[in-house]
Amino acid sequence: MRVLFTVSAWPGHWYPMVPLGWAVQSAGHEARVLCAPSQSAAVSAAGLVPVPVLDGLDMVLQSRLSHYRLAQSGRWPYPWLPPHPVTGEELRDLAEFDFPAYRKAHREAALAATARSFDAAVDVAASWRPDVVVHDRLSLEGLLVSRVLGVPAALHLWGPVGTAEEGGLRLMPGDPTGSFPRYGVGELSADLVGHVIDPCPDALRPPIGAADRLPVRHVPYHGGAPAAPLASPAPGRPRVCVVWGTSLTRMVGPRSFAVPTVLSALSTVDVDVLVLVSRQDADRLAVPDGVIVRAEYPLWQALQGCAAVVHHGGAGCTMTALAAGVPQLAVTYAEEQAANGERVAAAGAGRHVPGAVADVATIRDAGAAVLDGPGYGEAAARLRAQLESRPTPAELVERLAGLRAPLLPSRA
Repeated sequence: MRVLFTVSAWPGHWYPMVPLGWAVQSAGHEARVLCAPSQSAAVSAAGLVPVPVLDGLDMVLQSRLSHYRLAQSGRWPYPWLPPHPVTGEELRDLAEFDFPAYRKAHREAALAATARSFDAAVDVAASWRPDVVVHDRLSLEGLLVSRVLGVPAALHLWGPVGTAEEGGLRLMPGDPTGSFPRYGVGELSADLVGHVIDPCPDALRPPIGAADRLPVRHVPYHGGAPAAPLASPAPGRPRVCVVWGTSLTRMVGPRSFAVPTVLSALSTVDVDVLVLVSRQDADRLAVPDGVIVRAEYPLWQALQGCAAVVHHGGAGCTMTALAAGVPQLAVTYAEEQAANGERVAAAGAGRHVPGAVADVATIRDAGAAVLDGPGYGEAAARLRAQLESRPTPAELVERLAGLRAPLLPSRA
């Protein structure tokens, strides 16, 4: 069997697919990963074969443009303005960026790049002839390939947000290039997604509409080799891991870097604190005495023995904490991240604090509740058990081999 993976240009969106790629290859099948050139080294480092022909969307730019439009419409929830969509500098006035002029100057080139990406995916697939396609939610090249070739495709979720969400959580991109009808397979719609690979525990069950749900166990992958073991906390002193990604600062602005506020909140709680951040953030962080900071340290390894984790609500942090059975406190600044935090909280395994109200007192009280409140640890253990009862990636490979091709529309 040949399995073609297509991935978007944001590693956190396709890292959850890596264990499935390993399972495909371990079972003696062939795997190829269509990606943007920016992802080629990371795909190779994961032990998979990259085919760097896609012209992936600039995820940071797209997010900044979306945030700028929110601010224009009065729906930006923070006391600061969003970053300049192009430079990333914090705006002092919305007039500093001319969105109509930018759109006029760049729209045609962006559409042409997207069309080229679809064409490249179809060309490679037509030559390699995969039996199954697996793609993430933002890499619809895979969905187009499956329809053109008449082979089954499965959309792989990266966290608790599904494909049939309401409102702003409907994150599947559109087809402004008209590539789907150009190839004679009808208009793009969520109805074309026939199979969805769901890595979440049953209690978080993401909405996927009428699609066939393919459950799989989430296996954490962070893109790096294991690091040296951490020293254990002092006896009787619980450890809290604080982890913060790099996406928020780039997409929402530097004031969304809430780690200093979190550390101030935890300074009044009798805990051992471990902070995981990027090297750049570690260099600029004022670290209180007794706080351990590790740059680029794998979260899965760090969470072993932790009593709680505080994070920004990213899907990777959320899913890794679920797999580790660790209660969570999500402090969020984006809609999808807020949904992750809310769904974990609704399952009883954590708390959610929206960034708009995330001051020292609110974070301190929420953190203390997660550590000391009844039921959080039990709920986190229950969700971990649900994950461990799901099919392994190796078992999912067998299911993929039995998928049926989609019913194709007439090309008359």
